[in-house]
Amino acid sequence: MTNPGSEPSDVTVVFSRLLPDGGALDNVTRTVPAVAPGATVQARVELGGRETASPGTGPWVKIIQVRRVPSAEAPQRTGPCPASGLRLYADEGDAAMGLRVVGLHLRNCGTIVVTVNGYPKLQLLDAEHRPIDGVRILPGGAEIATGTGADNPPQKIALQPGQGARSTLVWRNTAQDGTPVNVPYVRVRAFPDAAPVMVTPDLDLGTTGRLGAGAWQREDGPA
Repeated sequence: MTNPGSEPSDVTVVFSRLLPDGGALDNVTRTVPAVAPGATVQARVELGGRETASPGTGPWVKIIQVRRVPSAEAPQRTGPCPASGLRLYADEGDAAMGLRVVGLHLRNCGTIVVTVNGYPKLQLLDAEHRPIDGVRILPGGAEIATGTGADNPPQKIALQPGQGARSTLVWRNTAQDGTPVNVPYVRVRAFPDAAPVMVTPDLDLGTTGRLGAGAWQREDGPA
């Protein structure tokens, strides 16, 4: 894997493991942190002892996705607390009948109280980390679907060390006339002057041109 960017980046590759008939067995995800600009690194992918395609009959694995985020903005779900004192990351989400829901999780891992009030600040980015225009970011999800957890009113939340909050992203992938819009990266700030974190929810917005973002809500249990 190669980092074509201008700053150290965490590079995540998703491999599809193949059965002997060429069908997909499952996916394996590997992340290499802090790949230097222009550098190429190699790593082994463990196949887990499962029967896969045989040599000479086809590849054992194929790459189905590559994502690259600046190391300074990489989500930190575990490990040492970031310098900002906040962890922010996206979950795996849920998809049903064209409706997509992804949670953004924020946790105070620092030593001081942090206050959030309202909605996260979002910047939608393409595969080259360039801003994507023409998408309306709606406050809440009611214009897209109800019952997603994105419609609670904004409130001021003081997060003590160890406490957390959640915001919910909601969209549909309906495609009609026009060009579908895909958003591989979202740069998130928990509040306007917070340190940015780049997540990879892969928003398949279809031609809807809309993304709902819920206000931060307290999430005291494990995220």
